[in-house]
Amino acid sequence: MTVEKHFVAIGTESYWSLCVTYIEGSAQNSTQLANNRRDRVDYREVLGEQDFTVYAQLRNLRKSLSEQEGVPAYALFTNEQLAEMVTRRVRSEAELAKIEGVGKARLEKYGDVFVQLLKTATASQTENRDAPTAN
Repeated sequence: MTVEKHFVAIGTESYWSLCVTYIEGSAQNSTQLANNRRDRVDYREVLGEQDFTVYAQLRNLRKSLSEQEGVPAYALFTNEQLAEMVTRRVRSEAELAKIEGVGKARLEKYGDVFVQLLKTATASQTENRDAPTAN
């Protein structure tokens, strides 16, 4: 389906012209279109339990910042980028810059806070892993 809109300027008689184009067909066509979209990834299954915990913290941080700025969450970082931050064990802005789609503007605006969370989470995981267990 496509929608074309054009403003026709004729002084006081100006108007918008709209043209909607669609393909007639069964529900099967819409199912095929839906299947062609990128498959969703369940990061709970892809990442280990500890990594998913860090990933969830990154998502919460992203949500908080996006709400403060009034922008969609994906405008900061995508879910895929967040997962890659976790799996690569990012601990610096230089490492963050190596992730596809993370450019200078994102680094300057969000890099420090995301790297800080990653460092804190990694340190916490290391402490939990190294802590002696009671018998």
